[in-house]
Amino acid sequence: MHGITGRMGYNQHLVRSVLAIRDQGGVQLSNGDMLQVDPILVGRNLEKVKAVAEKHGVARYSDDLDAALANPDDEIFFDAGATKIRAVLLEKALAAGKHVYCEKPTSDDLEIAIDIAKKARASGLKHGVVQDKLYLPGLMKLKMLRDSGFFGEILSVRGEFGYWVFEGDWQKAQRPSWNYRKDDGGGIIIDMLCHWRYVLDHTFAPVKSVSCLGATHIPTRVDENGKTYKADADDAAYATFELEGGIIAQVNSSWAVRVRRDDLVTFQVDGTHGSAVAGLHKCWTQHRVNTPKPVWNPDQPQTMDFFNDWEEVPDNWPADNGFKVQWEEFLRHVAEDAPWEFGLEAGARGVQLAELGLKSWEERRWLDVPELKF
Repeated sequence: MHGITGRMGYNQHLVRSVLAIRDQGGVQLSNGDMLQVDPILVGRNLEKVKAVAEKHGVARYSDDLDAALANPDDEIFFDAGATKIRAVLLEKALAAGKHVYCEKPTSDDLEIAIDIAKKARASGLKHGVVQDKLYLPGLMKLKMLRDSGFFGEILSVRGEFGYWVFEGDWQKAQRPSWNYRKDDGGGIIIDMLCHWRYVLDHTFAPVKSVSCLGATHIPTRVDENGKTYKADADDAAYATFELEGGIIAQVNSSWAVRVRRDDLVTFQVDGTHGSAVAGLHKCWTQHRVNTPKPVWNPDQPQTMDFFNDWEEVPDNWPADNGFKVQWEEFLRHVAEDAPWEFGLEAGARGVQLAELGLKSWEERRWLDVPELKF
């Protein structure tokens, strides 16, 4: 496991996924066997890696990636490090005969993302990319509503994502400084449009075209060492997508917005028969027979409480951590060739949409999203 000293690698992948799987006794396979995990933590800063390993009872750690890859007993390489070096590490792991699993984006360059996906396919090894938001209870409920026909004809999707990331001067920033530097692979478009690609494709309908406007609202920030730096990467993105079937999706993403909504991310889906609003976990619906009939009158205060006209979708199934659930699926895929649909090709599709979003912003126009060939 590489990149586990970072926020996402440590919290979601190491502690809440791999170590949680270890502590529950492993992953149950279809024949009843339990597949156990035995991680080795790898990073450039040996002291940091050692501290994490000792804190969580992980026996193996190293700052020598080549030596770790040379061990035939370790079958899977996982990366949650910086985007800029991800494809290089994946290629090295594939050459060493390892199955690979990684965070997204798989690259900040589409040609590189396609190339590493082709190499993974040609290797015959198992490969996967994290698509965590598909496993969020709120989005799973939206997909259930879609599959049940609740919406009728889906007309539009509205997404709001983001929160205020402190500048780092008077309060510590919640995100690493490289996120705000172009040369380090930063920017919210390359980060979040990868997510919106698989969310829209799988939950609603395939993305056909995009129009995106980015912005760098806060041009100066303070890094982890208290040094002021120029934040030249985009910290907000305002994107509109045309989906298959004529569905219009609008998704705003920002690290410079204060939250006054139900969650850090919310999606509203409007259809001819009903609408739904979902956050990370909760989901509320309003059918056409329960839709109120407001009248526009700017001269009088609004007396209707629109929040009261929605009904919550119940939690009818247990919801485990989404990252952990996908880890378990990938481990079963490696161990017994269980079904898996999120190979590095999916990672390349995410990079494609992010790259088109950046190009749309630069050229100030709509762009079609062509099918990728692998």
